[in-house]
Amino acid sequence: MPFSIGPYQFTNPLVLAPMAGVTDRPFRQLCRSLGAGMTVSEMITSRPDLRDSRKTQLRMDHQGEPGPIIVQIAGGIPQMMADAAQYNVDHGAQIIDINMGCPAKKVCKVDAGSALLKDSKLVRSILSAVVDSVSIPVTLKMRTGWSRESKNALEIAKIAEDCGIQALTIHGRTREDKYLGEAEYDTIRMVKQNIRIPVIANGDIDSAQKAKKVMDFTGADAIMIGRIAQQRPWIFQHIAHFLEAGELRQEPDKEQKQKWLRDHLKNLYAFYGEYHGVQIARKHINWQLSQNCHYGVNVKADLMQSTIAETQLSLIDKYFEQWNEIEPAKIS
Repeated sequence: MPFSIGPYQFTNPLVLAPMAGVTDRPFRQLCRSLGAGMTVSEMITSRPDLRDSRKTQLRMDHQGEPGPIIVQIAGGIPQMMADAAQYNVDHGAQIIDINMGCPAKKVCKVDAGSALLKDSKLVRSILSAVVDSVSIPVTLKMRTGWSRESKNALEIAKIAEDCGIQALTIHGRTREDKYLGEAEYDTIRMVKQNIRIPVIANGDIDSAQKAKKVMDFTGADAIMIGRIAQQRPWIFQHIAHFLEAGELRQEPDKEQKQKWLRDHLKNLYAFYGEYHGVQIARKHINWQLSQNCHYGVNVKADLMQSTIAETQLSLIDKYFEQWNEIEPAKIS
């Protein structure tokens, strides 16, 4: 079940999606430890005037992570993107990923992310400039098109292949769709059948069965997991086991979930410092615990109001002590 990009071979075809404000170094490390074969940095702007900002510096921090280090860059000016690629290579990147998939307004309004799909000539210019500027593999993340009326994924995919892009991730929605409705995989399948480079399928893959179904239907070389990993980062283990053995794994018990969450929170405190770490930890706590019926208003209020790391950890422990967990033996 290995998967390769250029000279790099990954242990499995399971990729953690780059998500701004989510996939920082601590979260990437968590997901790698729980079975993700490949992780990608949060989107880093190509603007040189923002390189020294605290946010960008943190997003470029890969200390202690297993390679290859994959950095996603975003922007709409070819030479600026090329310079950003080289800058990140100089700072340790081993694969550069180009973002043409983000549907966020603040990205698209500056003609970056999925907005670029409107202009195939500009796409070619950006891809050529970046590929020519570095000696490492360059990959591309995109959507099926700008709008439902203009799904040009195959055209963009062929441009990417022609420019030397070494792997292509396709989210099964257009920019117009944002994250609404359901992802479709017919376009991904069609692209995979018409290009030679590896294709990674992305969009609404939230279970082991869905992962296998998407891989079988599209013929994709790998799959990318996004939002569900925020709630259940152990999903990578479950998908890997199902792909290998055809069996569903049992849901982790509450002691295991408690350990993973505590370790992740400690990593956040160490990475951001206590003040910011406690604040950032709140969303991860919410994602992982809000699915449980015992995560009531009072528990949530206490956890969201805590400002001291030790207090936050103590509340987590108290929560798990009171959690009389009743869950199905297996997950879908």
